[in-house]
Amino acid sequence: MADRHRRTVVRIAAGVVAGATLLAMAPAAYGAPRESGRAGTAGAADGSDGVREDAAGLQRALDAFTAGGMATAALAQVRDGGRVTWRGTSGVSDLATGAPVRADGRFRIGSTTKPFVATVVLQLRAEGRLALDDPIERHLPGLVPGGDAITVRRLLNHTSGLFDFIEDPAIRLDDPDWLARTRWTVFRPEQLVALATAHPPYFPPGGGWHYSNTNYILAGMLIEKITGHPWGEEVERRIVRPLGLRGTSMPAGLPLLTGPHAHGYYRTPGGPVDVTRINPSMAGAAGAGVSTTDDLARFDAALLGGQLLGPVELAEMKTTVGLEGGFDYGLGLMRFTLPCGEFWGHDGGIPGYSTLLLGDAGGRRQVAFSVNPYDLSDPEAATRAEDAFVLKAACRADLPPAPTGTPAVAAAVDGGAADGTAVGAAAAGPGS
Repeated sequence: MADRHRRTVVRIAAGVVAGATLLAMAPAAYGAPRESGRAGTAGAADGSDGVREDAAGLQRALDAFTAGGMATAALAQVRDGGRVTWRGTSGVSDLATGAPVRADGRFRIGSTTKPFVATVVLQLRAEGRLALDDPIERHLPGLVPGGDAITVRRLLNHTSGLFDFIEDPAIRLDDPDWLARTRWTVFRPEQLVALATAHPPYFPPGGGWHYSNTNYILAGMLIEKITGHPWGEEVERRIVRPLGLRGTSMPAGLPLLTGPHAHGYYRTPGGPVDVTRINPSMAGAAGAGVSTTDDLARFDAALLGGQLLGPVELAEMKTTVGLEGGFDYGLGLMRFTLPCGEFWGHDGGIPGYSTLLLGDAGGRRQVAFSVNPYDLSDPEAATRAEDAFVLKAACRADLPPAPTGTPAVAAAVDGGAADGTAVGAAAAGPGS
């Protein structure tokens, strides 16, 4: 699900390191929680090319998220050539007990749900049950004004122009009081679409790019209309079970996180507020998924390795809208340009949890990590921590120290794959 946060772009040496800040879902900082200790674990193995991961360096980079209180918990995995070459955890899973974070812990993945949903849509395309250039009016008649000009492709690559329902004043994901009042509320997809269509579109269909969770609510409805099954059931039938992703689920309305997991928190004047339990129907097909670092990395490897889509559909998925800030957007996949090459994946955020998934183009090397953001009073430090970890994990490289007096953030833009500033012909400003 999209996150109301500032998307930053950090340029390191000759290349862009990351297209997104992961630490995004906490409100403005106030008082800190009581000290509860910090636990970290790490494991390493040789990569498929014989290069051993820098386990100590990766653990230091992961600890940077929790050592200063930016996050209460963090966990990550690196895979290379089909093998786990490093995994690590940091922080605590529960501020009350100080229990350590488990490497197999589950977490809400937010918008990292979108590649799963897009994969199902593209499988339906391969089966001849829809075309990417079908207008959604053909499949969901009367649901969206102007639906005859909004194609399936425009939903998946965010060029529909549809308003993002989380920008409606009725949805206040950054307000713990609002979450407390609504955490058990069941939101029907039609309600979320109605919130969106009550607002004018950002631009005519195809007239620009603007990240909008409404697109994927509609994609989920499209899956259900064509298959006769809820989108989550189709994701589990087509992807989760065949790949054996035992820690992954697409809960329709289950507020609880089952199995091992770290709690998610918001920071408030009165102290931390636990936001682990929420009804994920407020995110739906745009971001209700639950997974683990191992499952996400394996999914990314299978997807980019051609196990889930044929060559034609995978090429469609990787056909991108060119954007500013070191990344482009395809059909449910982001392309990140790193100093060591192109990586494909998606970020995600939902109250209490932020996720990033990256994999190289051939499906050989994957990085999956999740943090539970808390104190974001120093956004530059948060950005630098993320970029340091991404560079170390994806490229086996270290982040150069920022020159004295030079901000770590070379450029910062609002919106994009998280809060949805328009990009393109109808753009009001730079986005990401």
